[in-house]
Amino acid sequence: MSVPALPDCESVWDYPRPPRIEPIDWALKVEHDGRVLAETRQGLRILETSHPPCFYFPPEAVDFSRLVAGETRTFCEWKGQARYWHLQGESGLVRDVCWAYPDPVDDRIRDHLSFYAGRVDACFVAGERVRPQAGDFYGGWILSWVRGPFKGGPGTRGW
Repeated sequence: MSVPALPDCESVWDYPRPPRIEPIDWALKVEHDGRVLAETRQGLRILETSHPPCFYFPPEAVDFSRLVAGETRTFCEWKGQARYWHLQGESGLVRDVCWAYPDPVDDRIRDHLSFYAGRVDACFVAGERVRPQAGDFYGGWILSWVRGPFKGGPGTRGW
């Protein structure tokens, strides 16, 4: 499968259902407390109708020394059961900062981690700082070239 070029513009309403998984070579980075928590050019992005993309890091690209296994588990019909980690930051514990699928429906995402952009100091795609998806459940990263409306805000969990 070829790696997609960085798009000029995408609508989340053109994303498929079930979601599509794409390998990308774009620079992905997560920062917290002035340090890099995760960084790669071998990420994955998952595109799902009504959601901003979620970006996933291979486990070797993540600084696990700052992560603490959490008790939270969620289930996605397309991906499987997710497990979560907390981040031990300088100002305390940030709960459920990232998640992964240890036994996914699609093996390509096995053990890859995705981060909530709103629970860390900053996330970047190809140098652009992302905005977090609204709400406390979905973890999409909003970029200048991604168009909504987006699921996730109050009253949108059931669409």
